[in-house]
Amino acid sequence: MNSASLRVAAADFTGRYGTPDIVIANAGVSIGTLTEAPEDEQSFRDVFDINVIGMMNTFQPFIAAMRERGSGVLVGIASVAGYRGLPGSGAYSASKAAAISYLESLRVELRGTGITVITICPGYIVTAMTSHNPYRMPFIMTADVAAGKIAALIERRKTYAVIPWQMAIVARLMHVLPRFIYDPLASRSGRKPRSPH
Repeated sequence: MNSASLRVAAADFTGRYGTPDIVIANAGVSIGTLTEAPEDEQSFRDVFDINVIGMMNTFQPFIAAMRERGSGVLVGIASVAGYRGLPGSGAYSASKAAAISYLESLRVELRGTGITVITICPGYIVTAMTSHNPYRMPFIMTADVAAGKIAALIERRKTYAVIPWQMAIVARLMHVLPRFIYDPLASRSGRKPRSPH
């Protein structure tokens, strides 16, 4: 992500309207990758650049002003895919796991400043990103439904949430399953198609 462009856009917004109350980092891409393919190195870099570095670059221009004001909300959209590695989604799962850890670090780093950091991990949402997935996507939501749930969580200042609630149960189970159970189950699940270059 182009950090200079984001800083310019943030300065322009702040100059017109003042420091925002809420900043949401929602940019993300999911690209099917294959580690053994040398040409997929760039895909890995692109996914991390957008999903992790892009989130940091979105928040960075606003934190000092929020800290000085003593209030503000930073919202990062991660994913349940960050809970465990999924076949064909090495870059995406790893980037979302990184996003979850980054947001946790930021939350504790900013504790006591008046800035709230919120981590939201959606399940499947009907978007162009999921339209070509060749596997069942349980509890899939429309973008409007997901947006409503996210807005409600922000309003409640809930610092960590998985949506929908059914996927929260699945995510918790995924997280605690021992590897000898998870590995064969995951290896038989659908694989994210590798993206053409």
